[in-house]
Amino acid sequence: MYNKIMVPVDLAHLGALERSLTIAADIARHYDAEICYVGVTANTPGPVAHNPAEYEKKLAEFAEAQHASHGQPTTSKMFVSHDPTADLDDFLVKAVDLVGADLVLMATHLPHRVDAIMPSHGDKIAARTSVSVFLVRPRD
Repeated sequence: MYNKIMVPVDLAHLGALERSLTIAADIARHYDAEICYVGVTANTPGPVAHNPAEYEKKLAEFAEAQHASHGQPTTSKMFVSHDPTADLDDFLVKAVDLVGADLVLMATHLPHRVDAIMPSHGDKIAARTSVSVFLVRPRD
């Protein structure tokens, strides 16, 4: 059913992604699918890396570690943005086609009132692509 699962990751907040990473690995194992971890970084120094090349290396190492952990094939794709917070949705929508994803699985937050005016990233990806989007909520 699924061949390539795209999982957006923020390397600065991997602890918050643990549940979604586990679920992505389970679904990938079930369908014998590849997982592509996608990250968006700034072209300036940040908490994870000093520059895009270092970030790309760390993202690739993360993908390799996930492969070693769950055994499914993994890849990674990095995007560089002047403002990752503002551009994230556009890059994730673009990534769906670039990586050939047929499922996007991503962590999300619990709903808030502000979501009515500022929809979540998952909502935007679902509205702007033709692939299935699986949102994983944190545990209470």
